Order: sequence, then structure tokens, then C-alpha cells
Amino acid sequence: MKTIEQLIRPNIKSLKPYSSARDEYSGEEAIFLDANENPFNAPYNRYPDPYQRKLKKRIAEIKGVSADCIFLGNGSDEPIDLSFRAFCEPGADNVVSIDPTYGMYQVAADINNIETRKVKLSADFDLDVNGLLAAADDNSKLLFICSPNNPTANSFKKEDIVSLIKKFEGIVILDEAYIDFVPEKSFLKELENYPNLIILQTFSKAWGMAGLRLGMAFASPQIIAVFNHIKYPYNINQLTQLKAFELLESEDSKNKWVEVLVKQKEIMAKKLAAYPFVHKIYPSDANYLLIKTTAPKAIYNYLVGQGVIVRDRSSVSLCEGCLRITVGSEEENKALFEGLDGYKAE
Repeated sequence: MKTIEQLIRPNIKSLKPYSSARDEYSGEEAIFLDANENPFNAPYNRYPDPYQRKLKKRIAEIKGVSADCIFLGNGSDEPIDLSFRAFCEPGADNVVSIDPTYGMYQVAADINNIETRKVKLSADFDLDVNGLLAAADDNSKLLFICSPNNPTANSFKKEDIVSLIKKFEGIVILDEAYIDFVPEKSFLKELENYPNLIILQTFSKAWGMAGLRLGMAFASPQIIAVFNHIKYPYNINQLTQLKAFELLESEDSKNKWVEVLVKQKEIMAKKLAAYPFVHKIYPSDANYLLIKTTAPKAIYNYLVGQGVIVRDRSSVSLCEGCLRITVGSEEENKALFEGLDGYKAE
């Protein structure tokens, strides 16, 4: 595989980043007269730590990785975008991605003027390892794998992911947004073995912090340094840092939520299978179910009328006829079933 030095764009390598006041001095006990801040309305009057040191230290303890292997972003979308800006030359390079998968990879590629080479999953939603490798050439800088995958909900075989990491010449981005629901399948403990691997995780799903917009990227210190080199100075605001740190002290609550959601998913799958208009329920390692129905648009519109919102995925590759249904609370799921009980198939 190519080294990070070979993959990074020349202009990024030579970029002189903006140096903020908090880059030059990072202590806490001081009279700050360096950043033109208002001295009133503490603590929100001060610029936040640009490197989120306190928060990263707590995350490092929870995740069992070194703090210098962590980048925190405004959702996982920020490190996705930074990966394009750091490693892909607009109009020249390309990235490889599975299909179907999370749509922001394509959006970020389009914004950065980068070609995306999509390789379809199998009919059973498995990886086409040879097809993904064959789609790459000397200008392929990134390979995106989402596992568990969105919207198909399945995790990919470990040996297939390892094969791609070892054989792909660029950087493999493994998106583990839903990994808290199947923690034994995470690659995080093997991160140090693969210098070309970036693992994305999030606080939006199992941790219940979608409104805070806090995503994590785990990678070698060299890659993290590249991200820190080009990110905006204060990308994670003070409120998010404070609230996230507070909520991270409730890991037991997160684990209980996951336990409840996994149980509710089993109940939901069983009940959905009983409806005559549901043809198939796909295996799920995430907090949602992908189901194949007779009339996805009609069912979607009917549920909207009942005040229940699901996601119509019938226009997505390999998901013809499919709805994606998030597992809610027991009360929310009950409302879903009551809505479906009244649906009359055309």
C-alpha cells in the first residue's frame, strides 16, 4: 500500500494552517487577554479547546485507544469531507464505494469534484471484494465500507474487510456508525495493525446524541495530524464538548438503551413478518430493519397519515420495494403496529 506521505495532496502537505490563540496557549488557569474575547458570560465567552483534549481523554478511556488516535468532528460527515480534502485531488483522483450505502460519501465526493466508482453488493448484500479491487486504479485514494451497512443493516465478513484493507493501495474508511449494536464486530482493537485504516464511529445512534452532532474518527496519529492540520480551528463548540462529556459519564444508560432496542427489534421483526404485505425482513445488526413490501410508497404515505414516519428506500440500488424502519421505544413501535393494522393493501 502507499504511505500517507504518498497519498496526501501536495498543497495540503505544504499548507500553513491558521494558528488560533488557543493553539499558542492551552492552559486553563490564567487571565486571557489574547483572543479578543468578551470577559463576561463565562464559560461561553471563551473559545473552546480546538483539540477537545478533555473530551478525547474520556473517549480514549471508553474506547481503549490512545487519545492521539482520535479526531472529533461535526458528525461523522466532517471527517468524511476532510478525507476528500486531504487525500483526493479534485478532477483527477477517484474513490471506490459499495452500492447501496450511506449517501454522504457520494455527496462529499461530488462537492469535492471526485469521481465515485460504485460496486454493487451481492443479492445477499455481501461485499464483492474482487470487484472493489478491480474498480481501483493508481488514482483511487479512498475506499468506503459501511459495516453494519446503511440501509441494508448487515455487517460484512471480517475476512473480506481485512482483504480489502491489505490489498487496497489507498486509505480504507470503515464506517462503524452502528457498531454499538454489535460491538464484537468492531475493528477498533486492530487499528494499530493497519496504518491505512480510518474507522468512523458516532454518538448519534446508541448514545442518543444525534442533536449534538459529534462524530469520531480513529486512525494512526499521522492521519489524525493531517485532519487537525486542515480542520477549521474551533470545529466542536463549547456546548457540545461540555454536554458530551457529561453524557459520557452515563455509559450504563447507553448499554441499557442498546439492550432495550435489540429486544424491541426482535419483537418488531416478529410482528412485521405477520403482515401479508411484508414479503421479507432482512437480517439486521443495526437499530433498524429493512423490509421488502408489496407497495412501499403506499405504505409510507399511509403511515405518514397516521403520524408515523418511516423511510422509503425503494429507489435505492438492490432495495426495490423496501422500507427502512428505525426501532423506537415500546410506545413508538406500538404506534407503528397500530398504523399498519389499519392499512389495506390495494
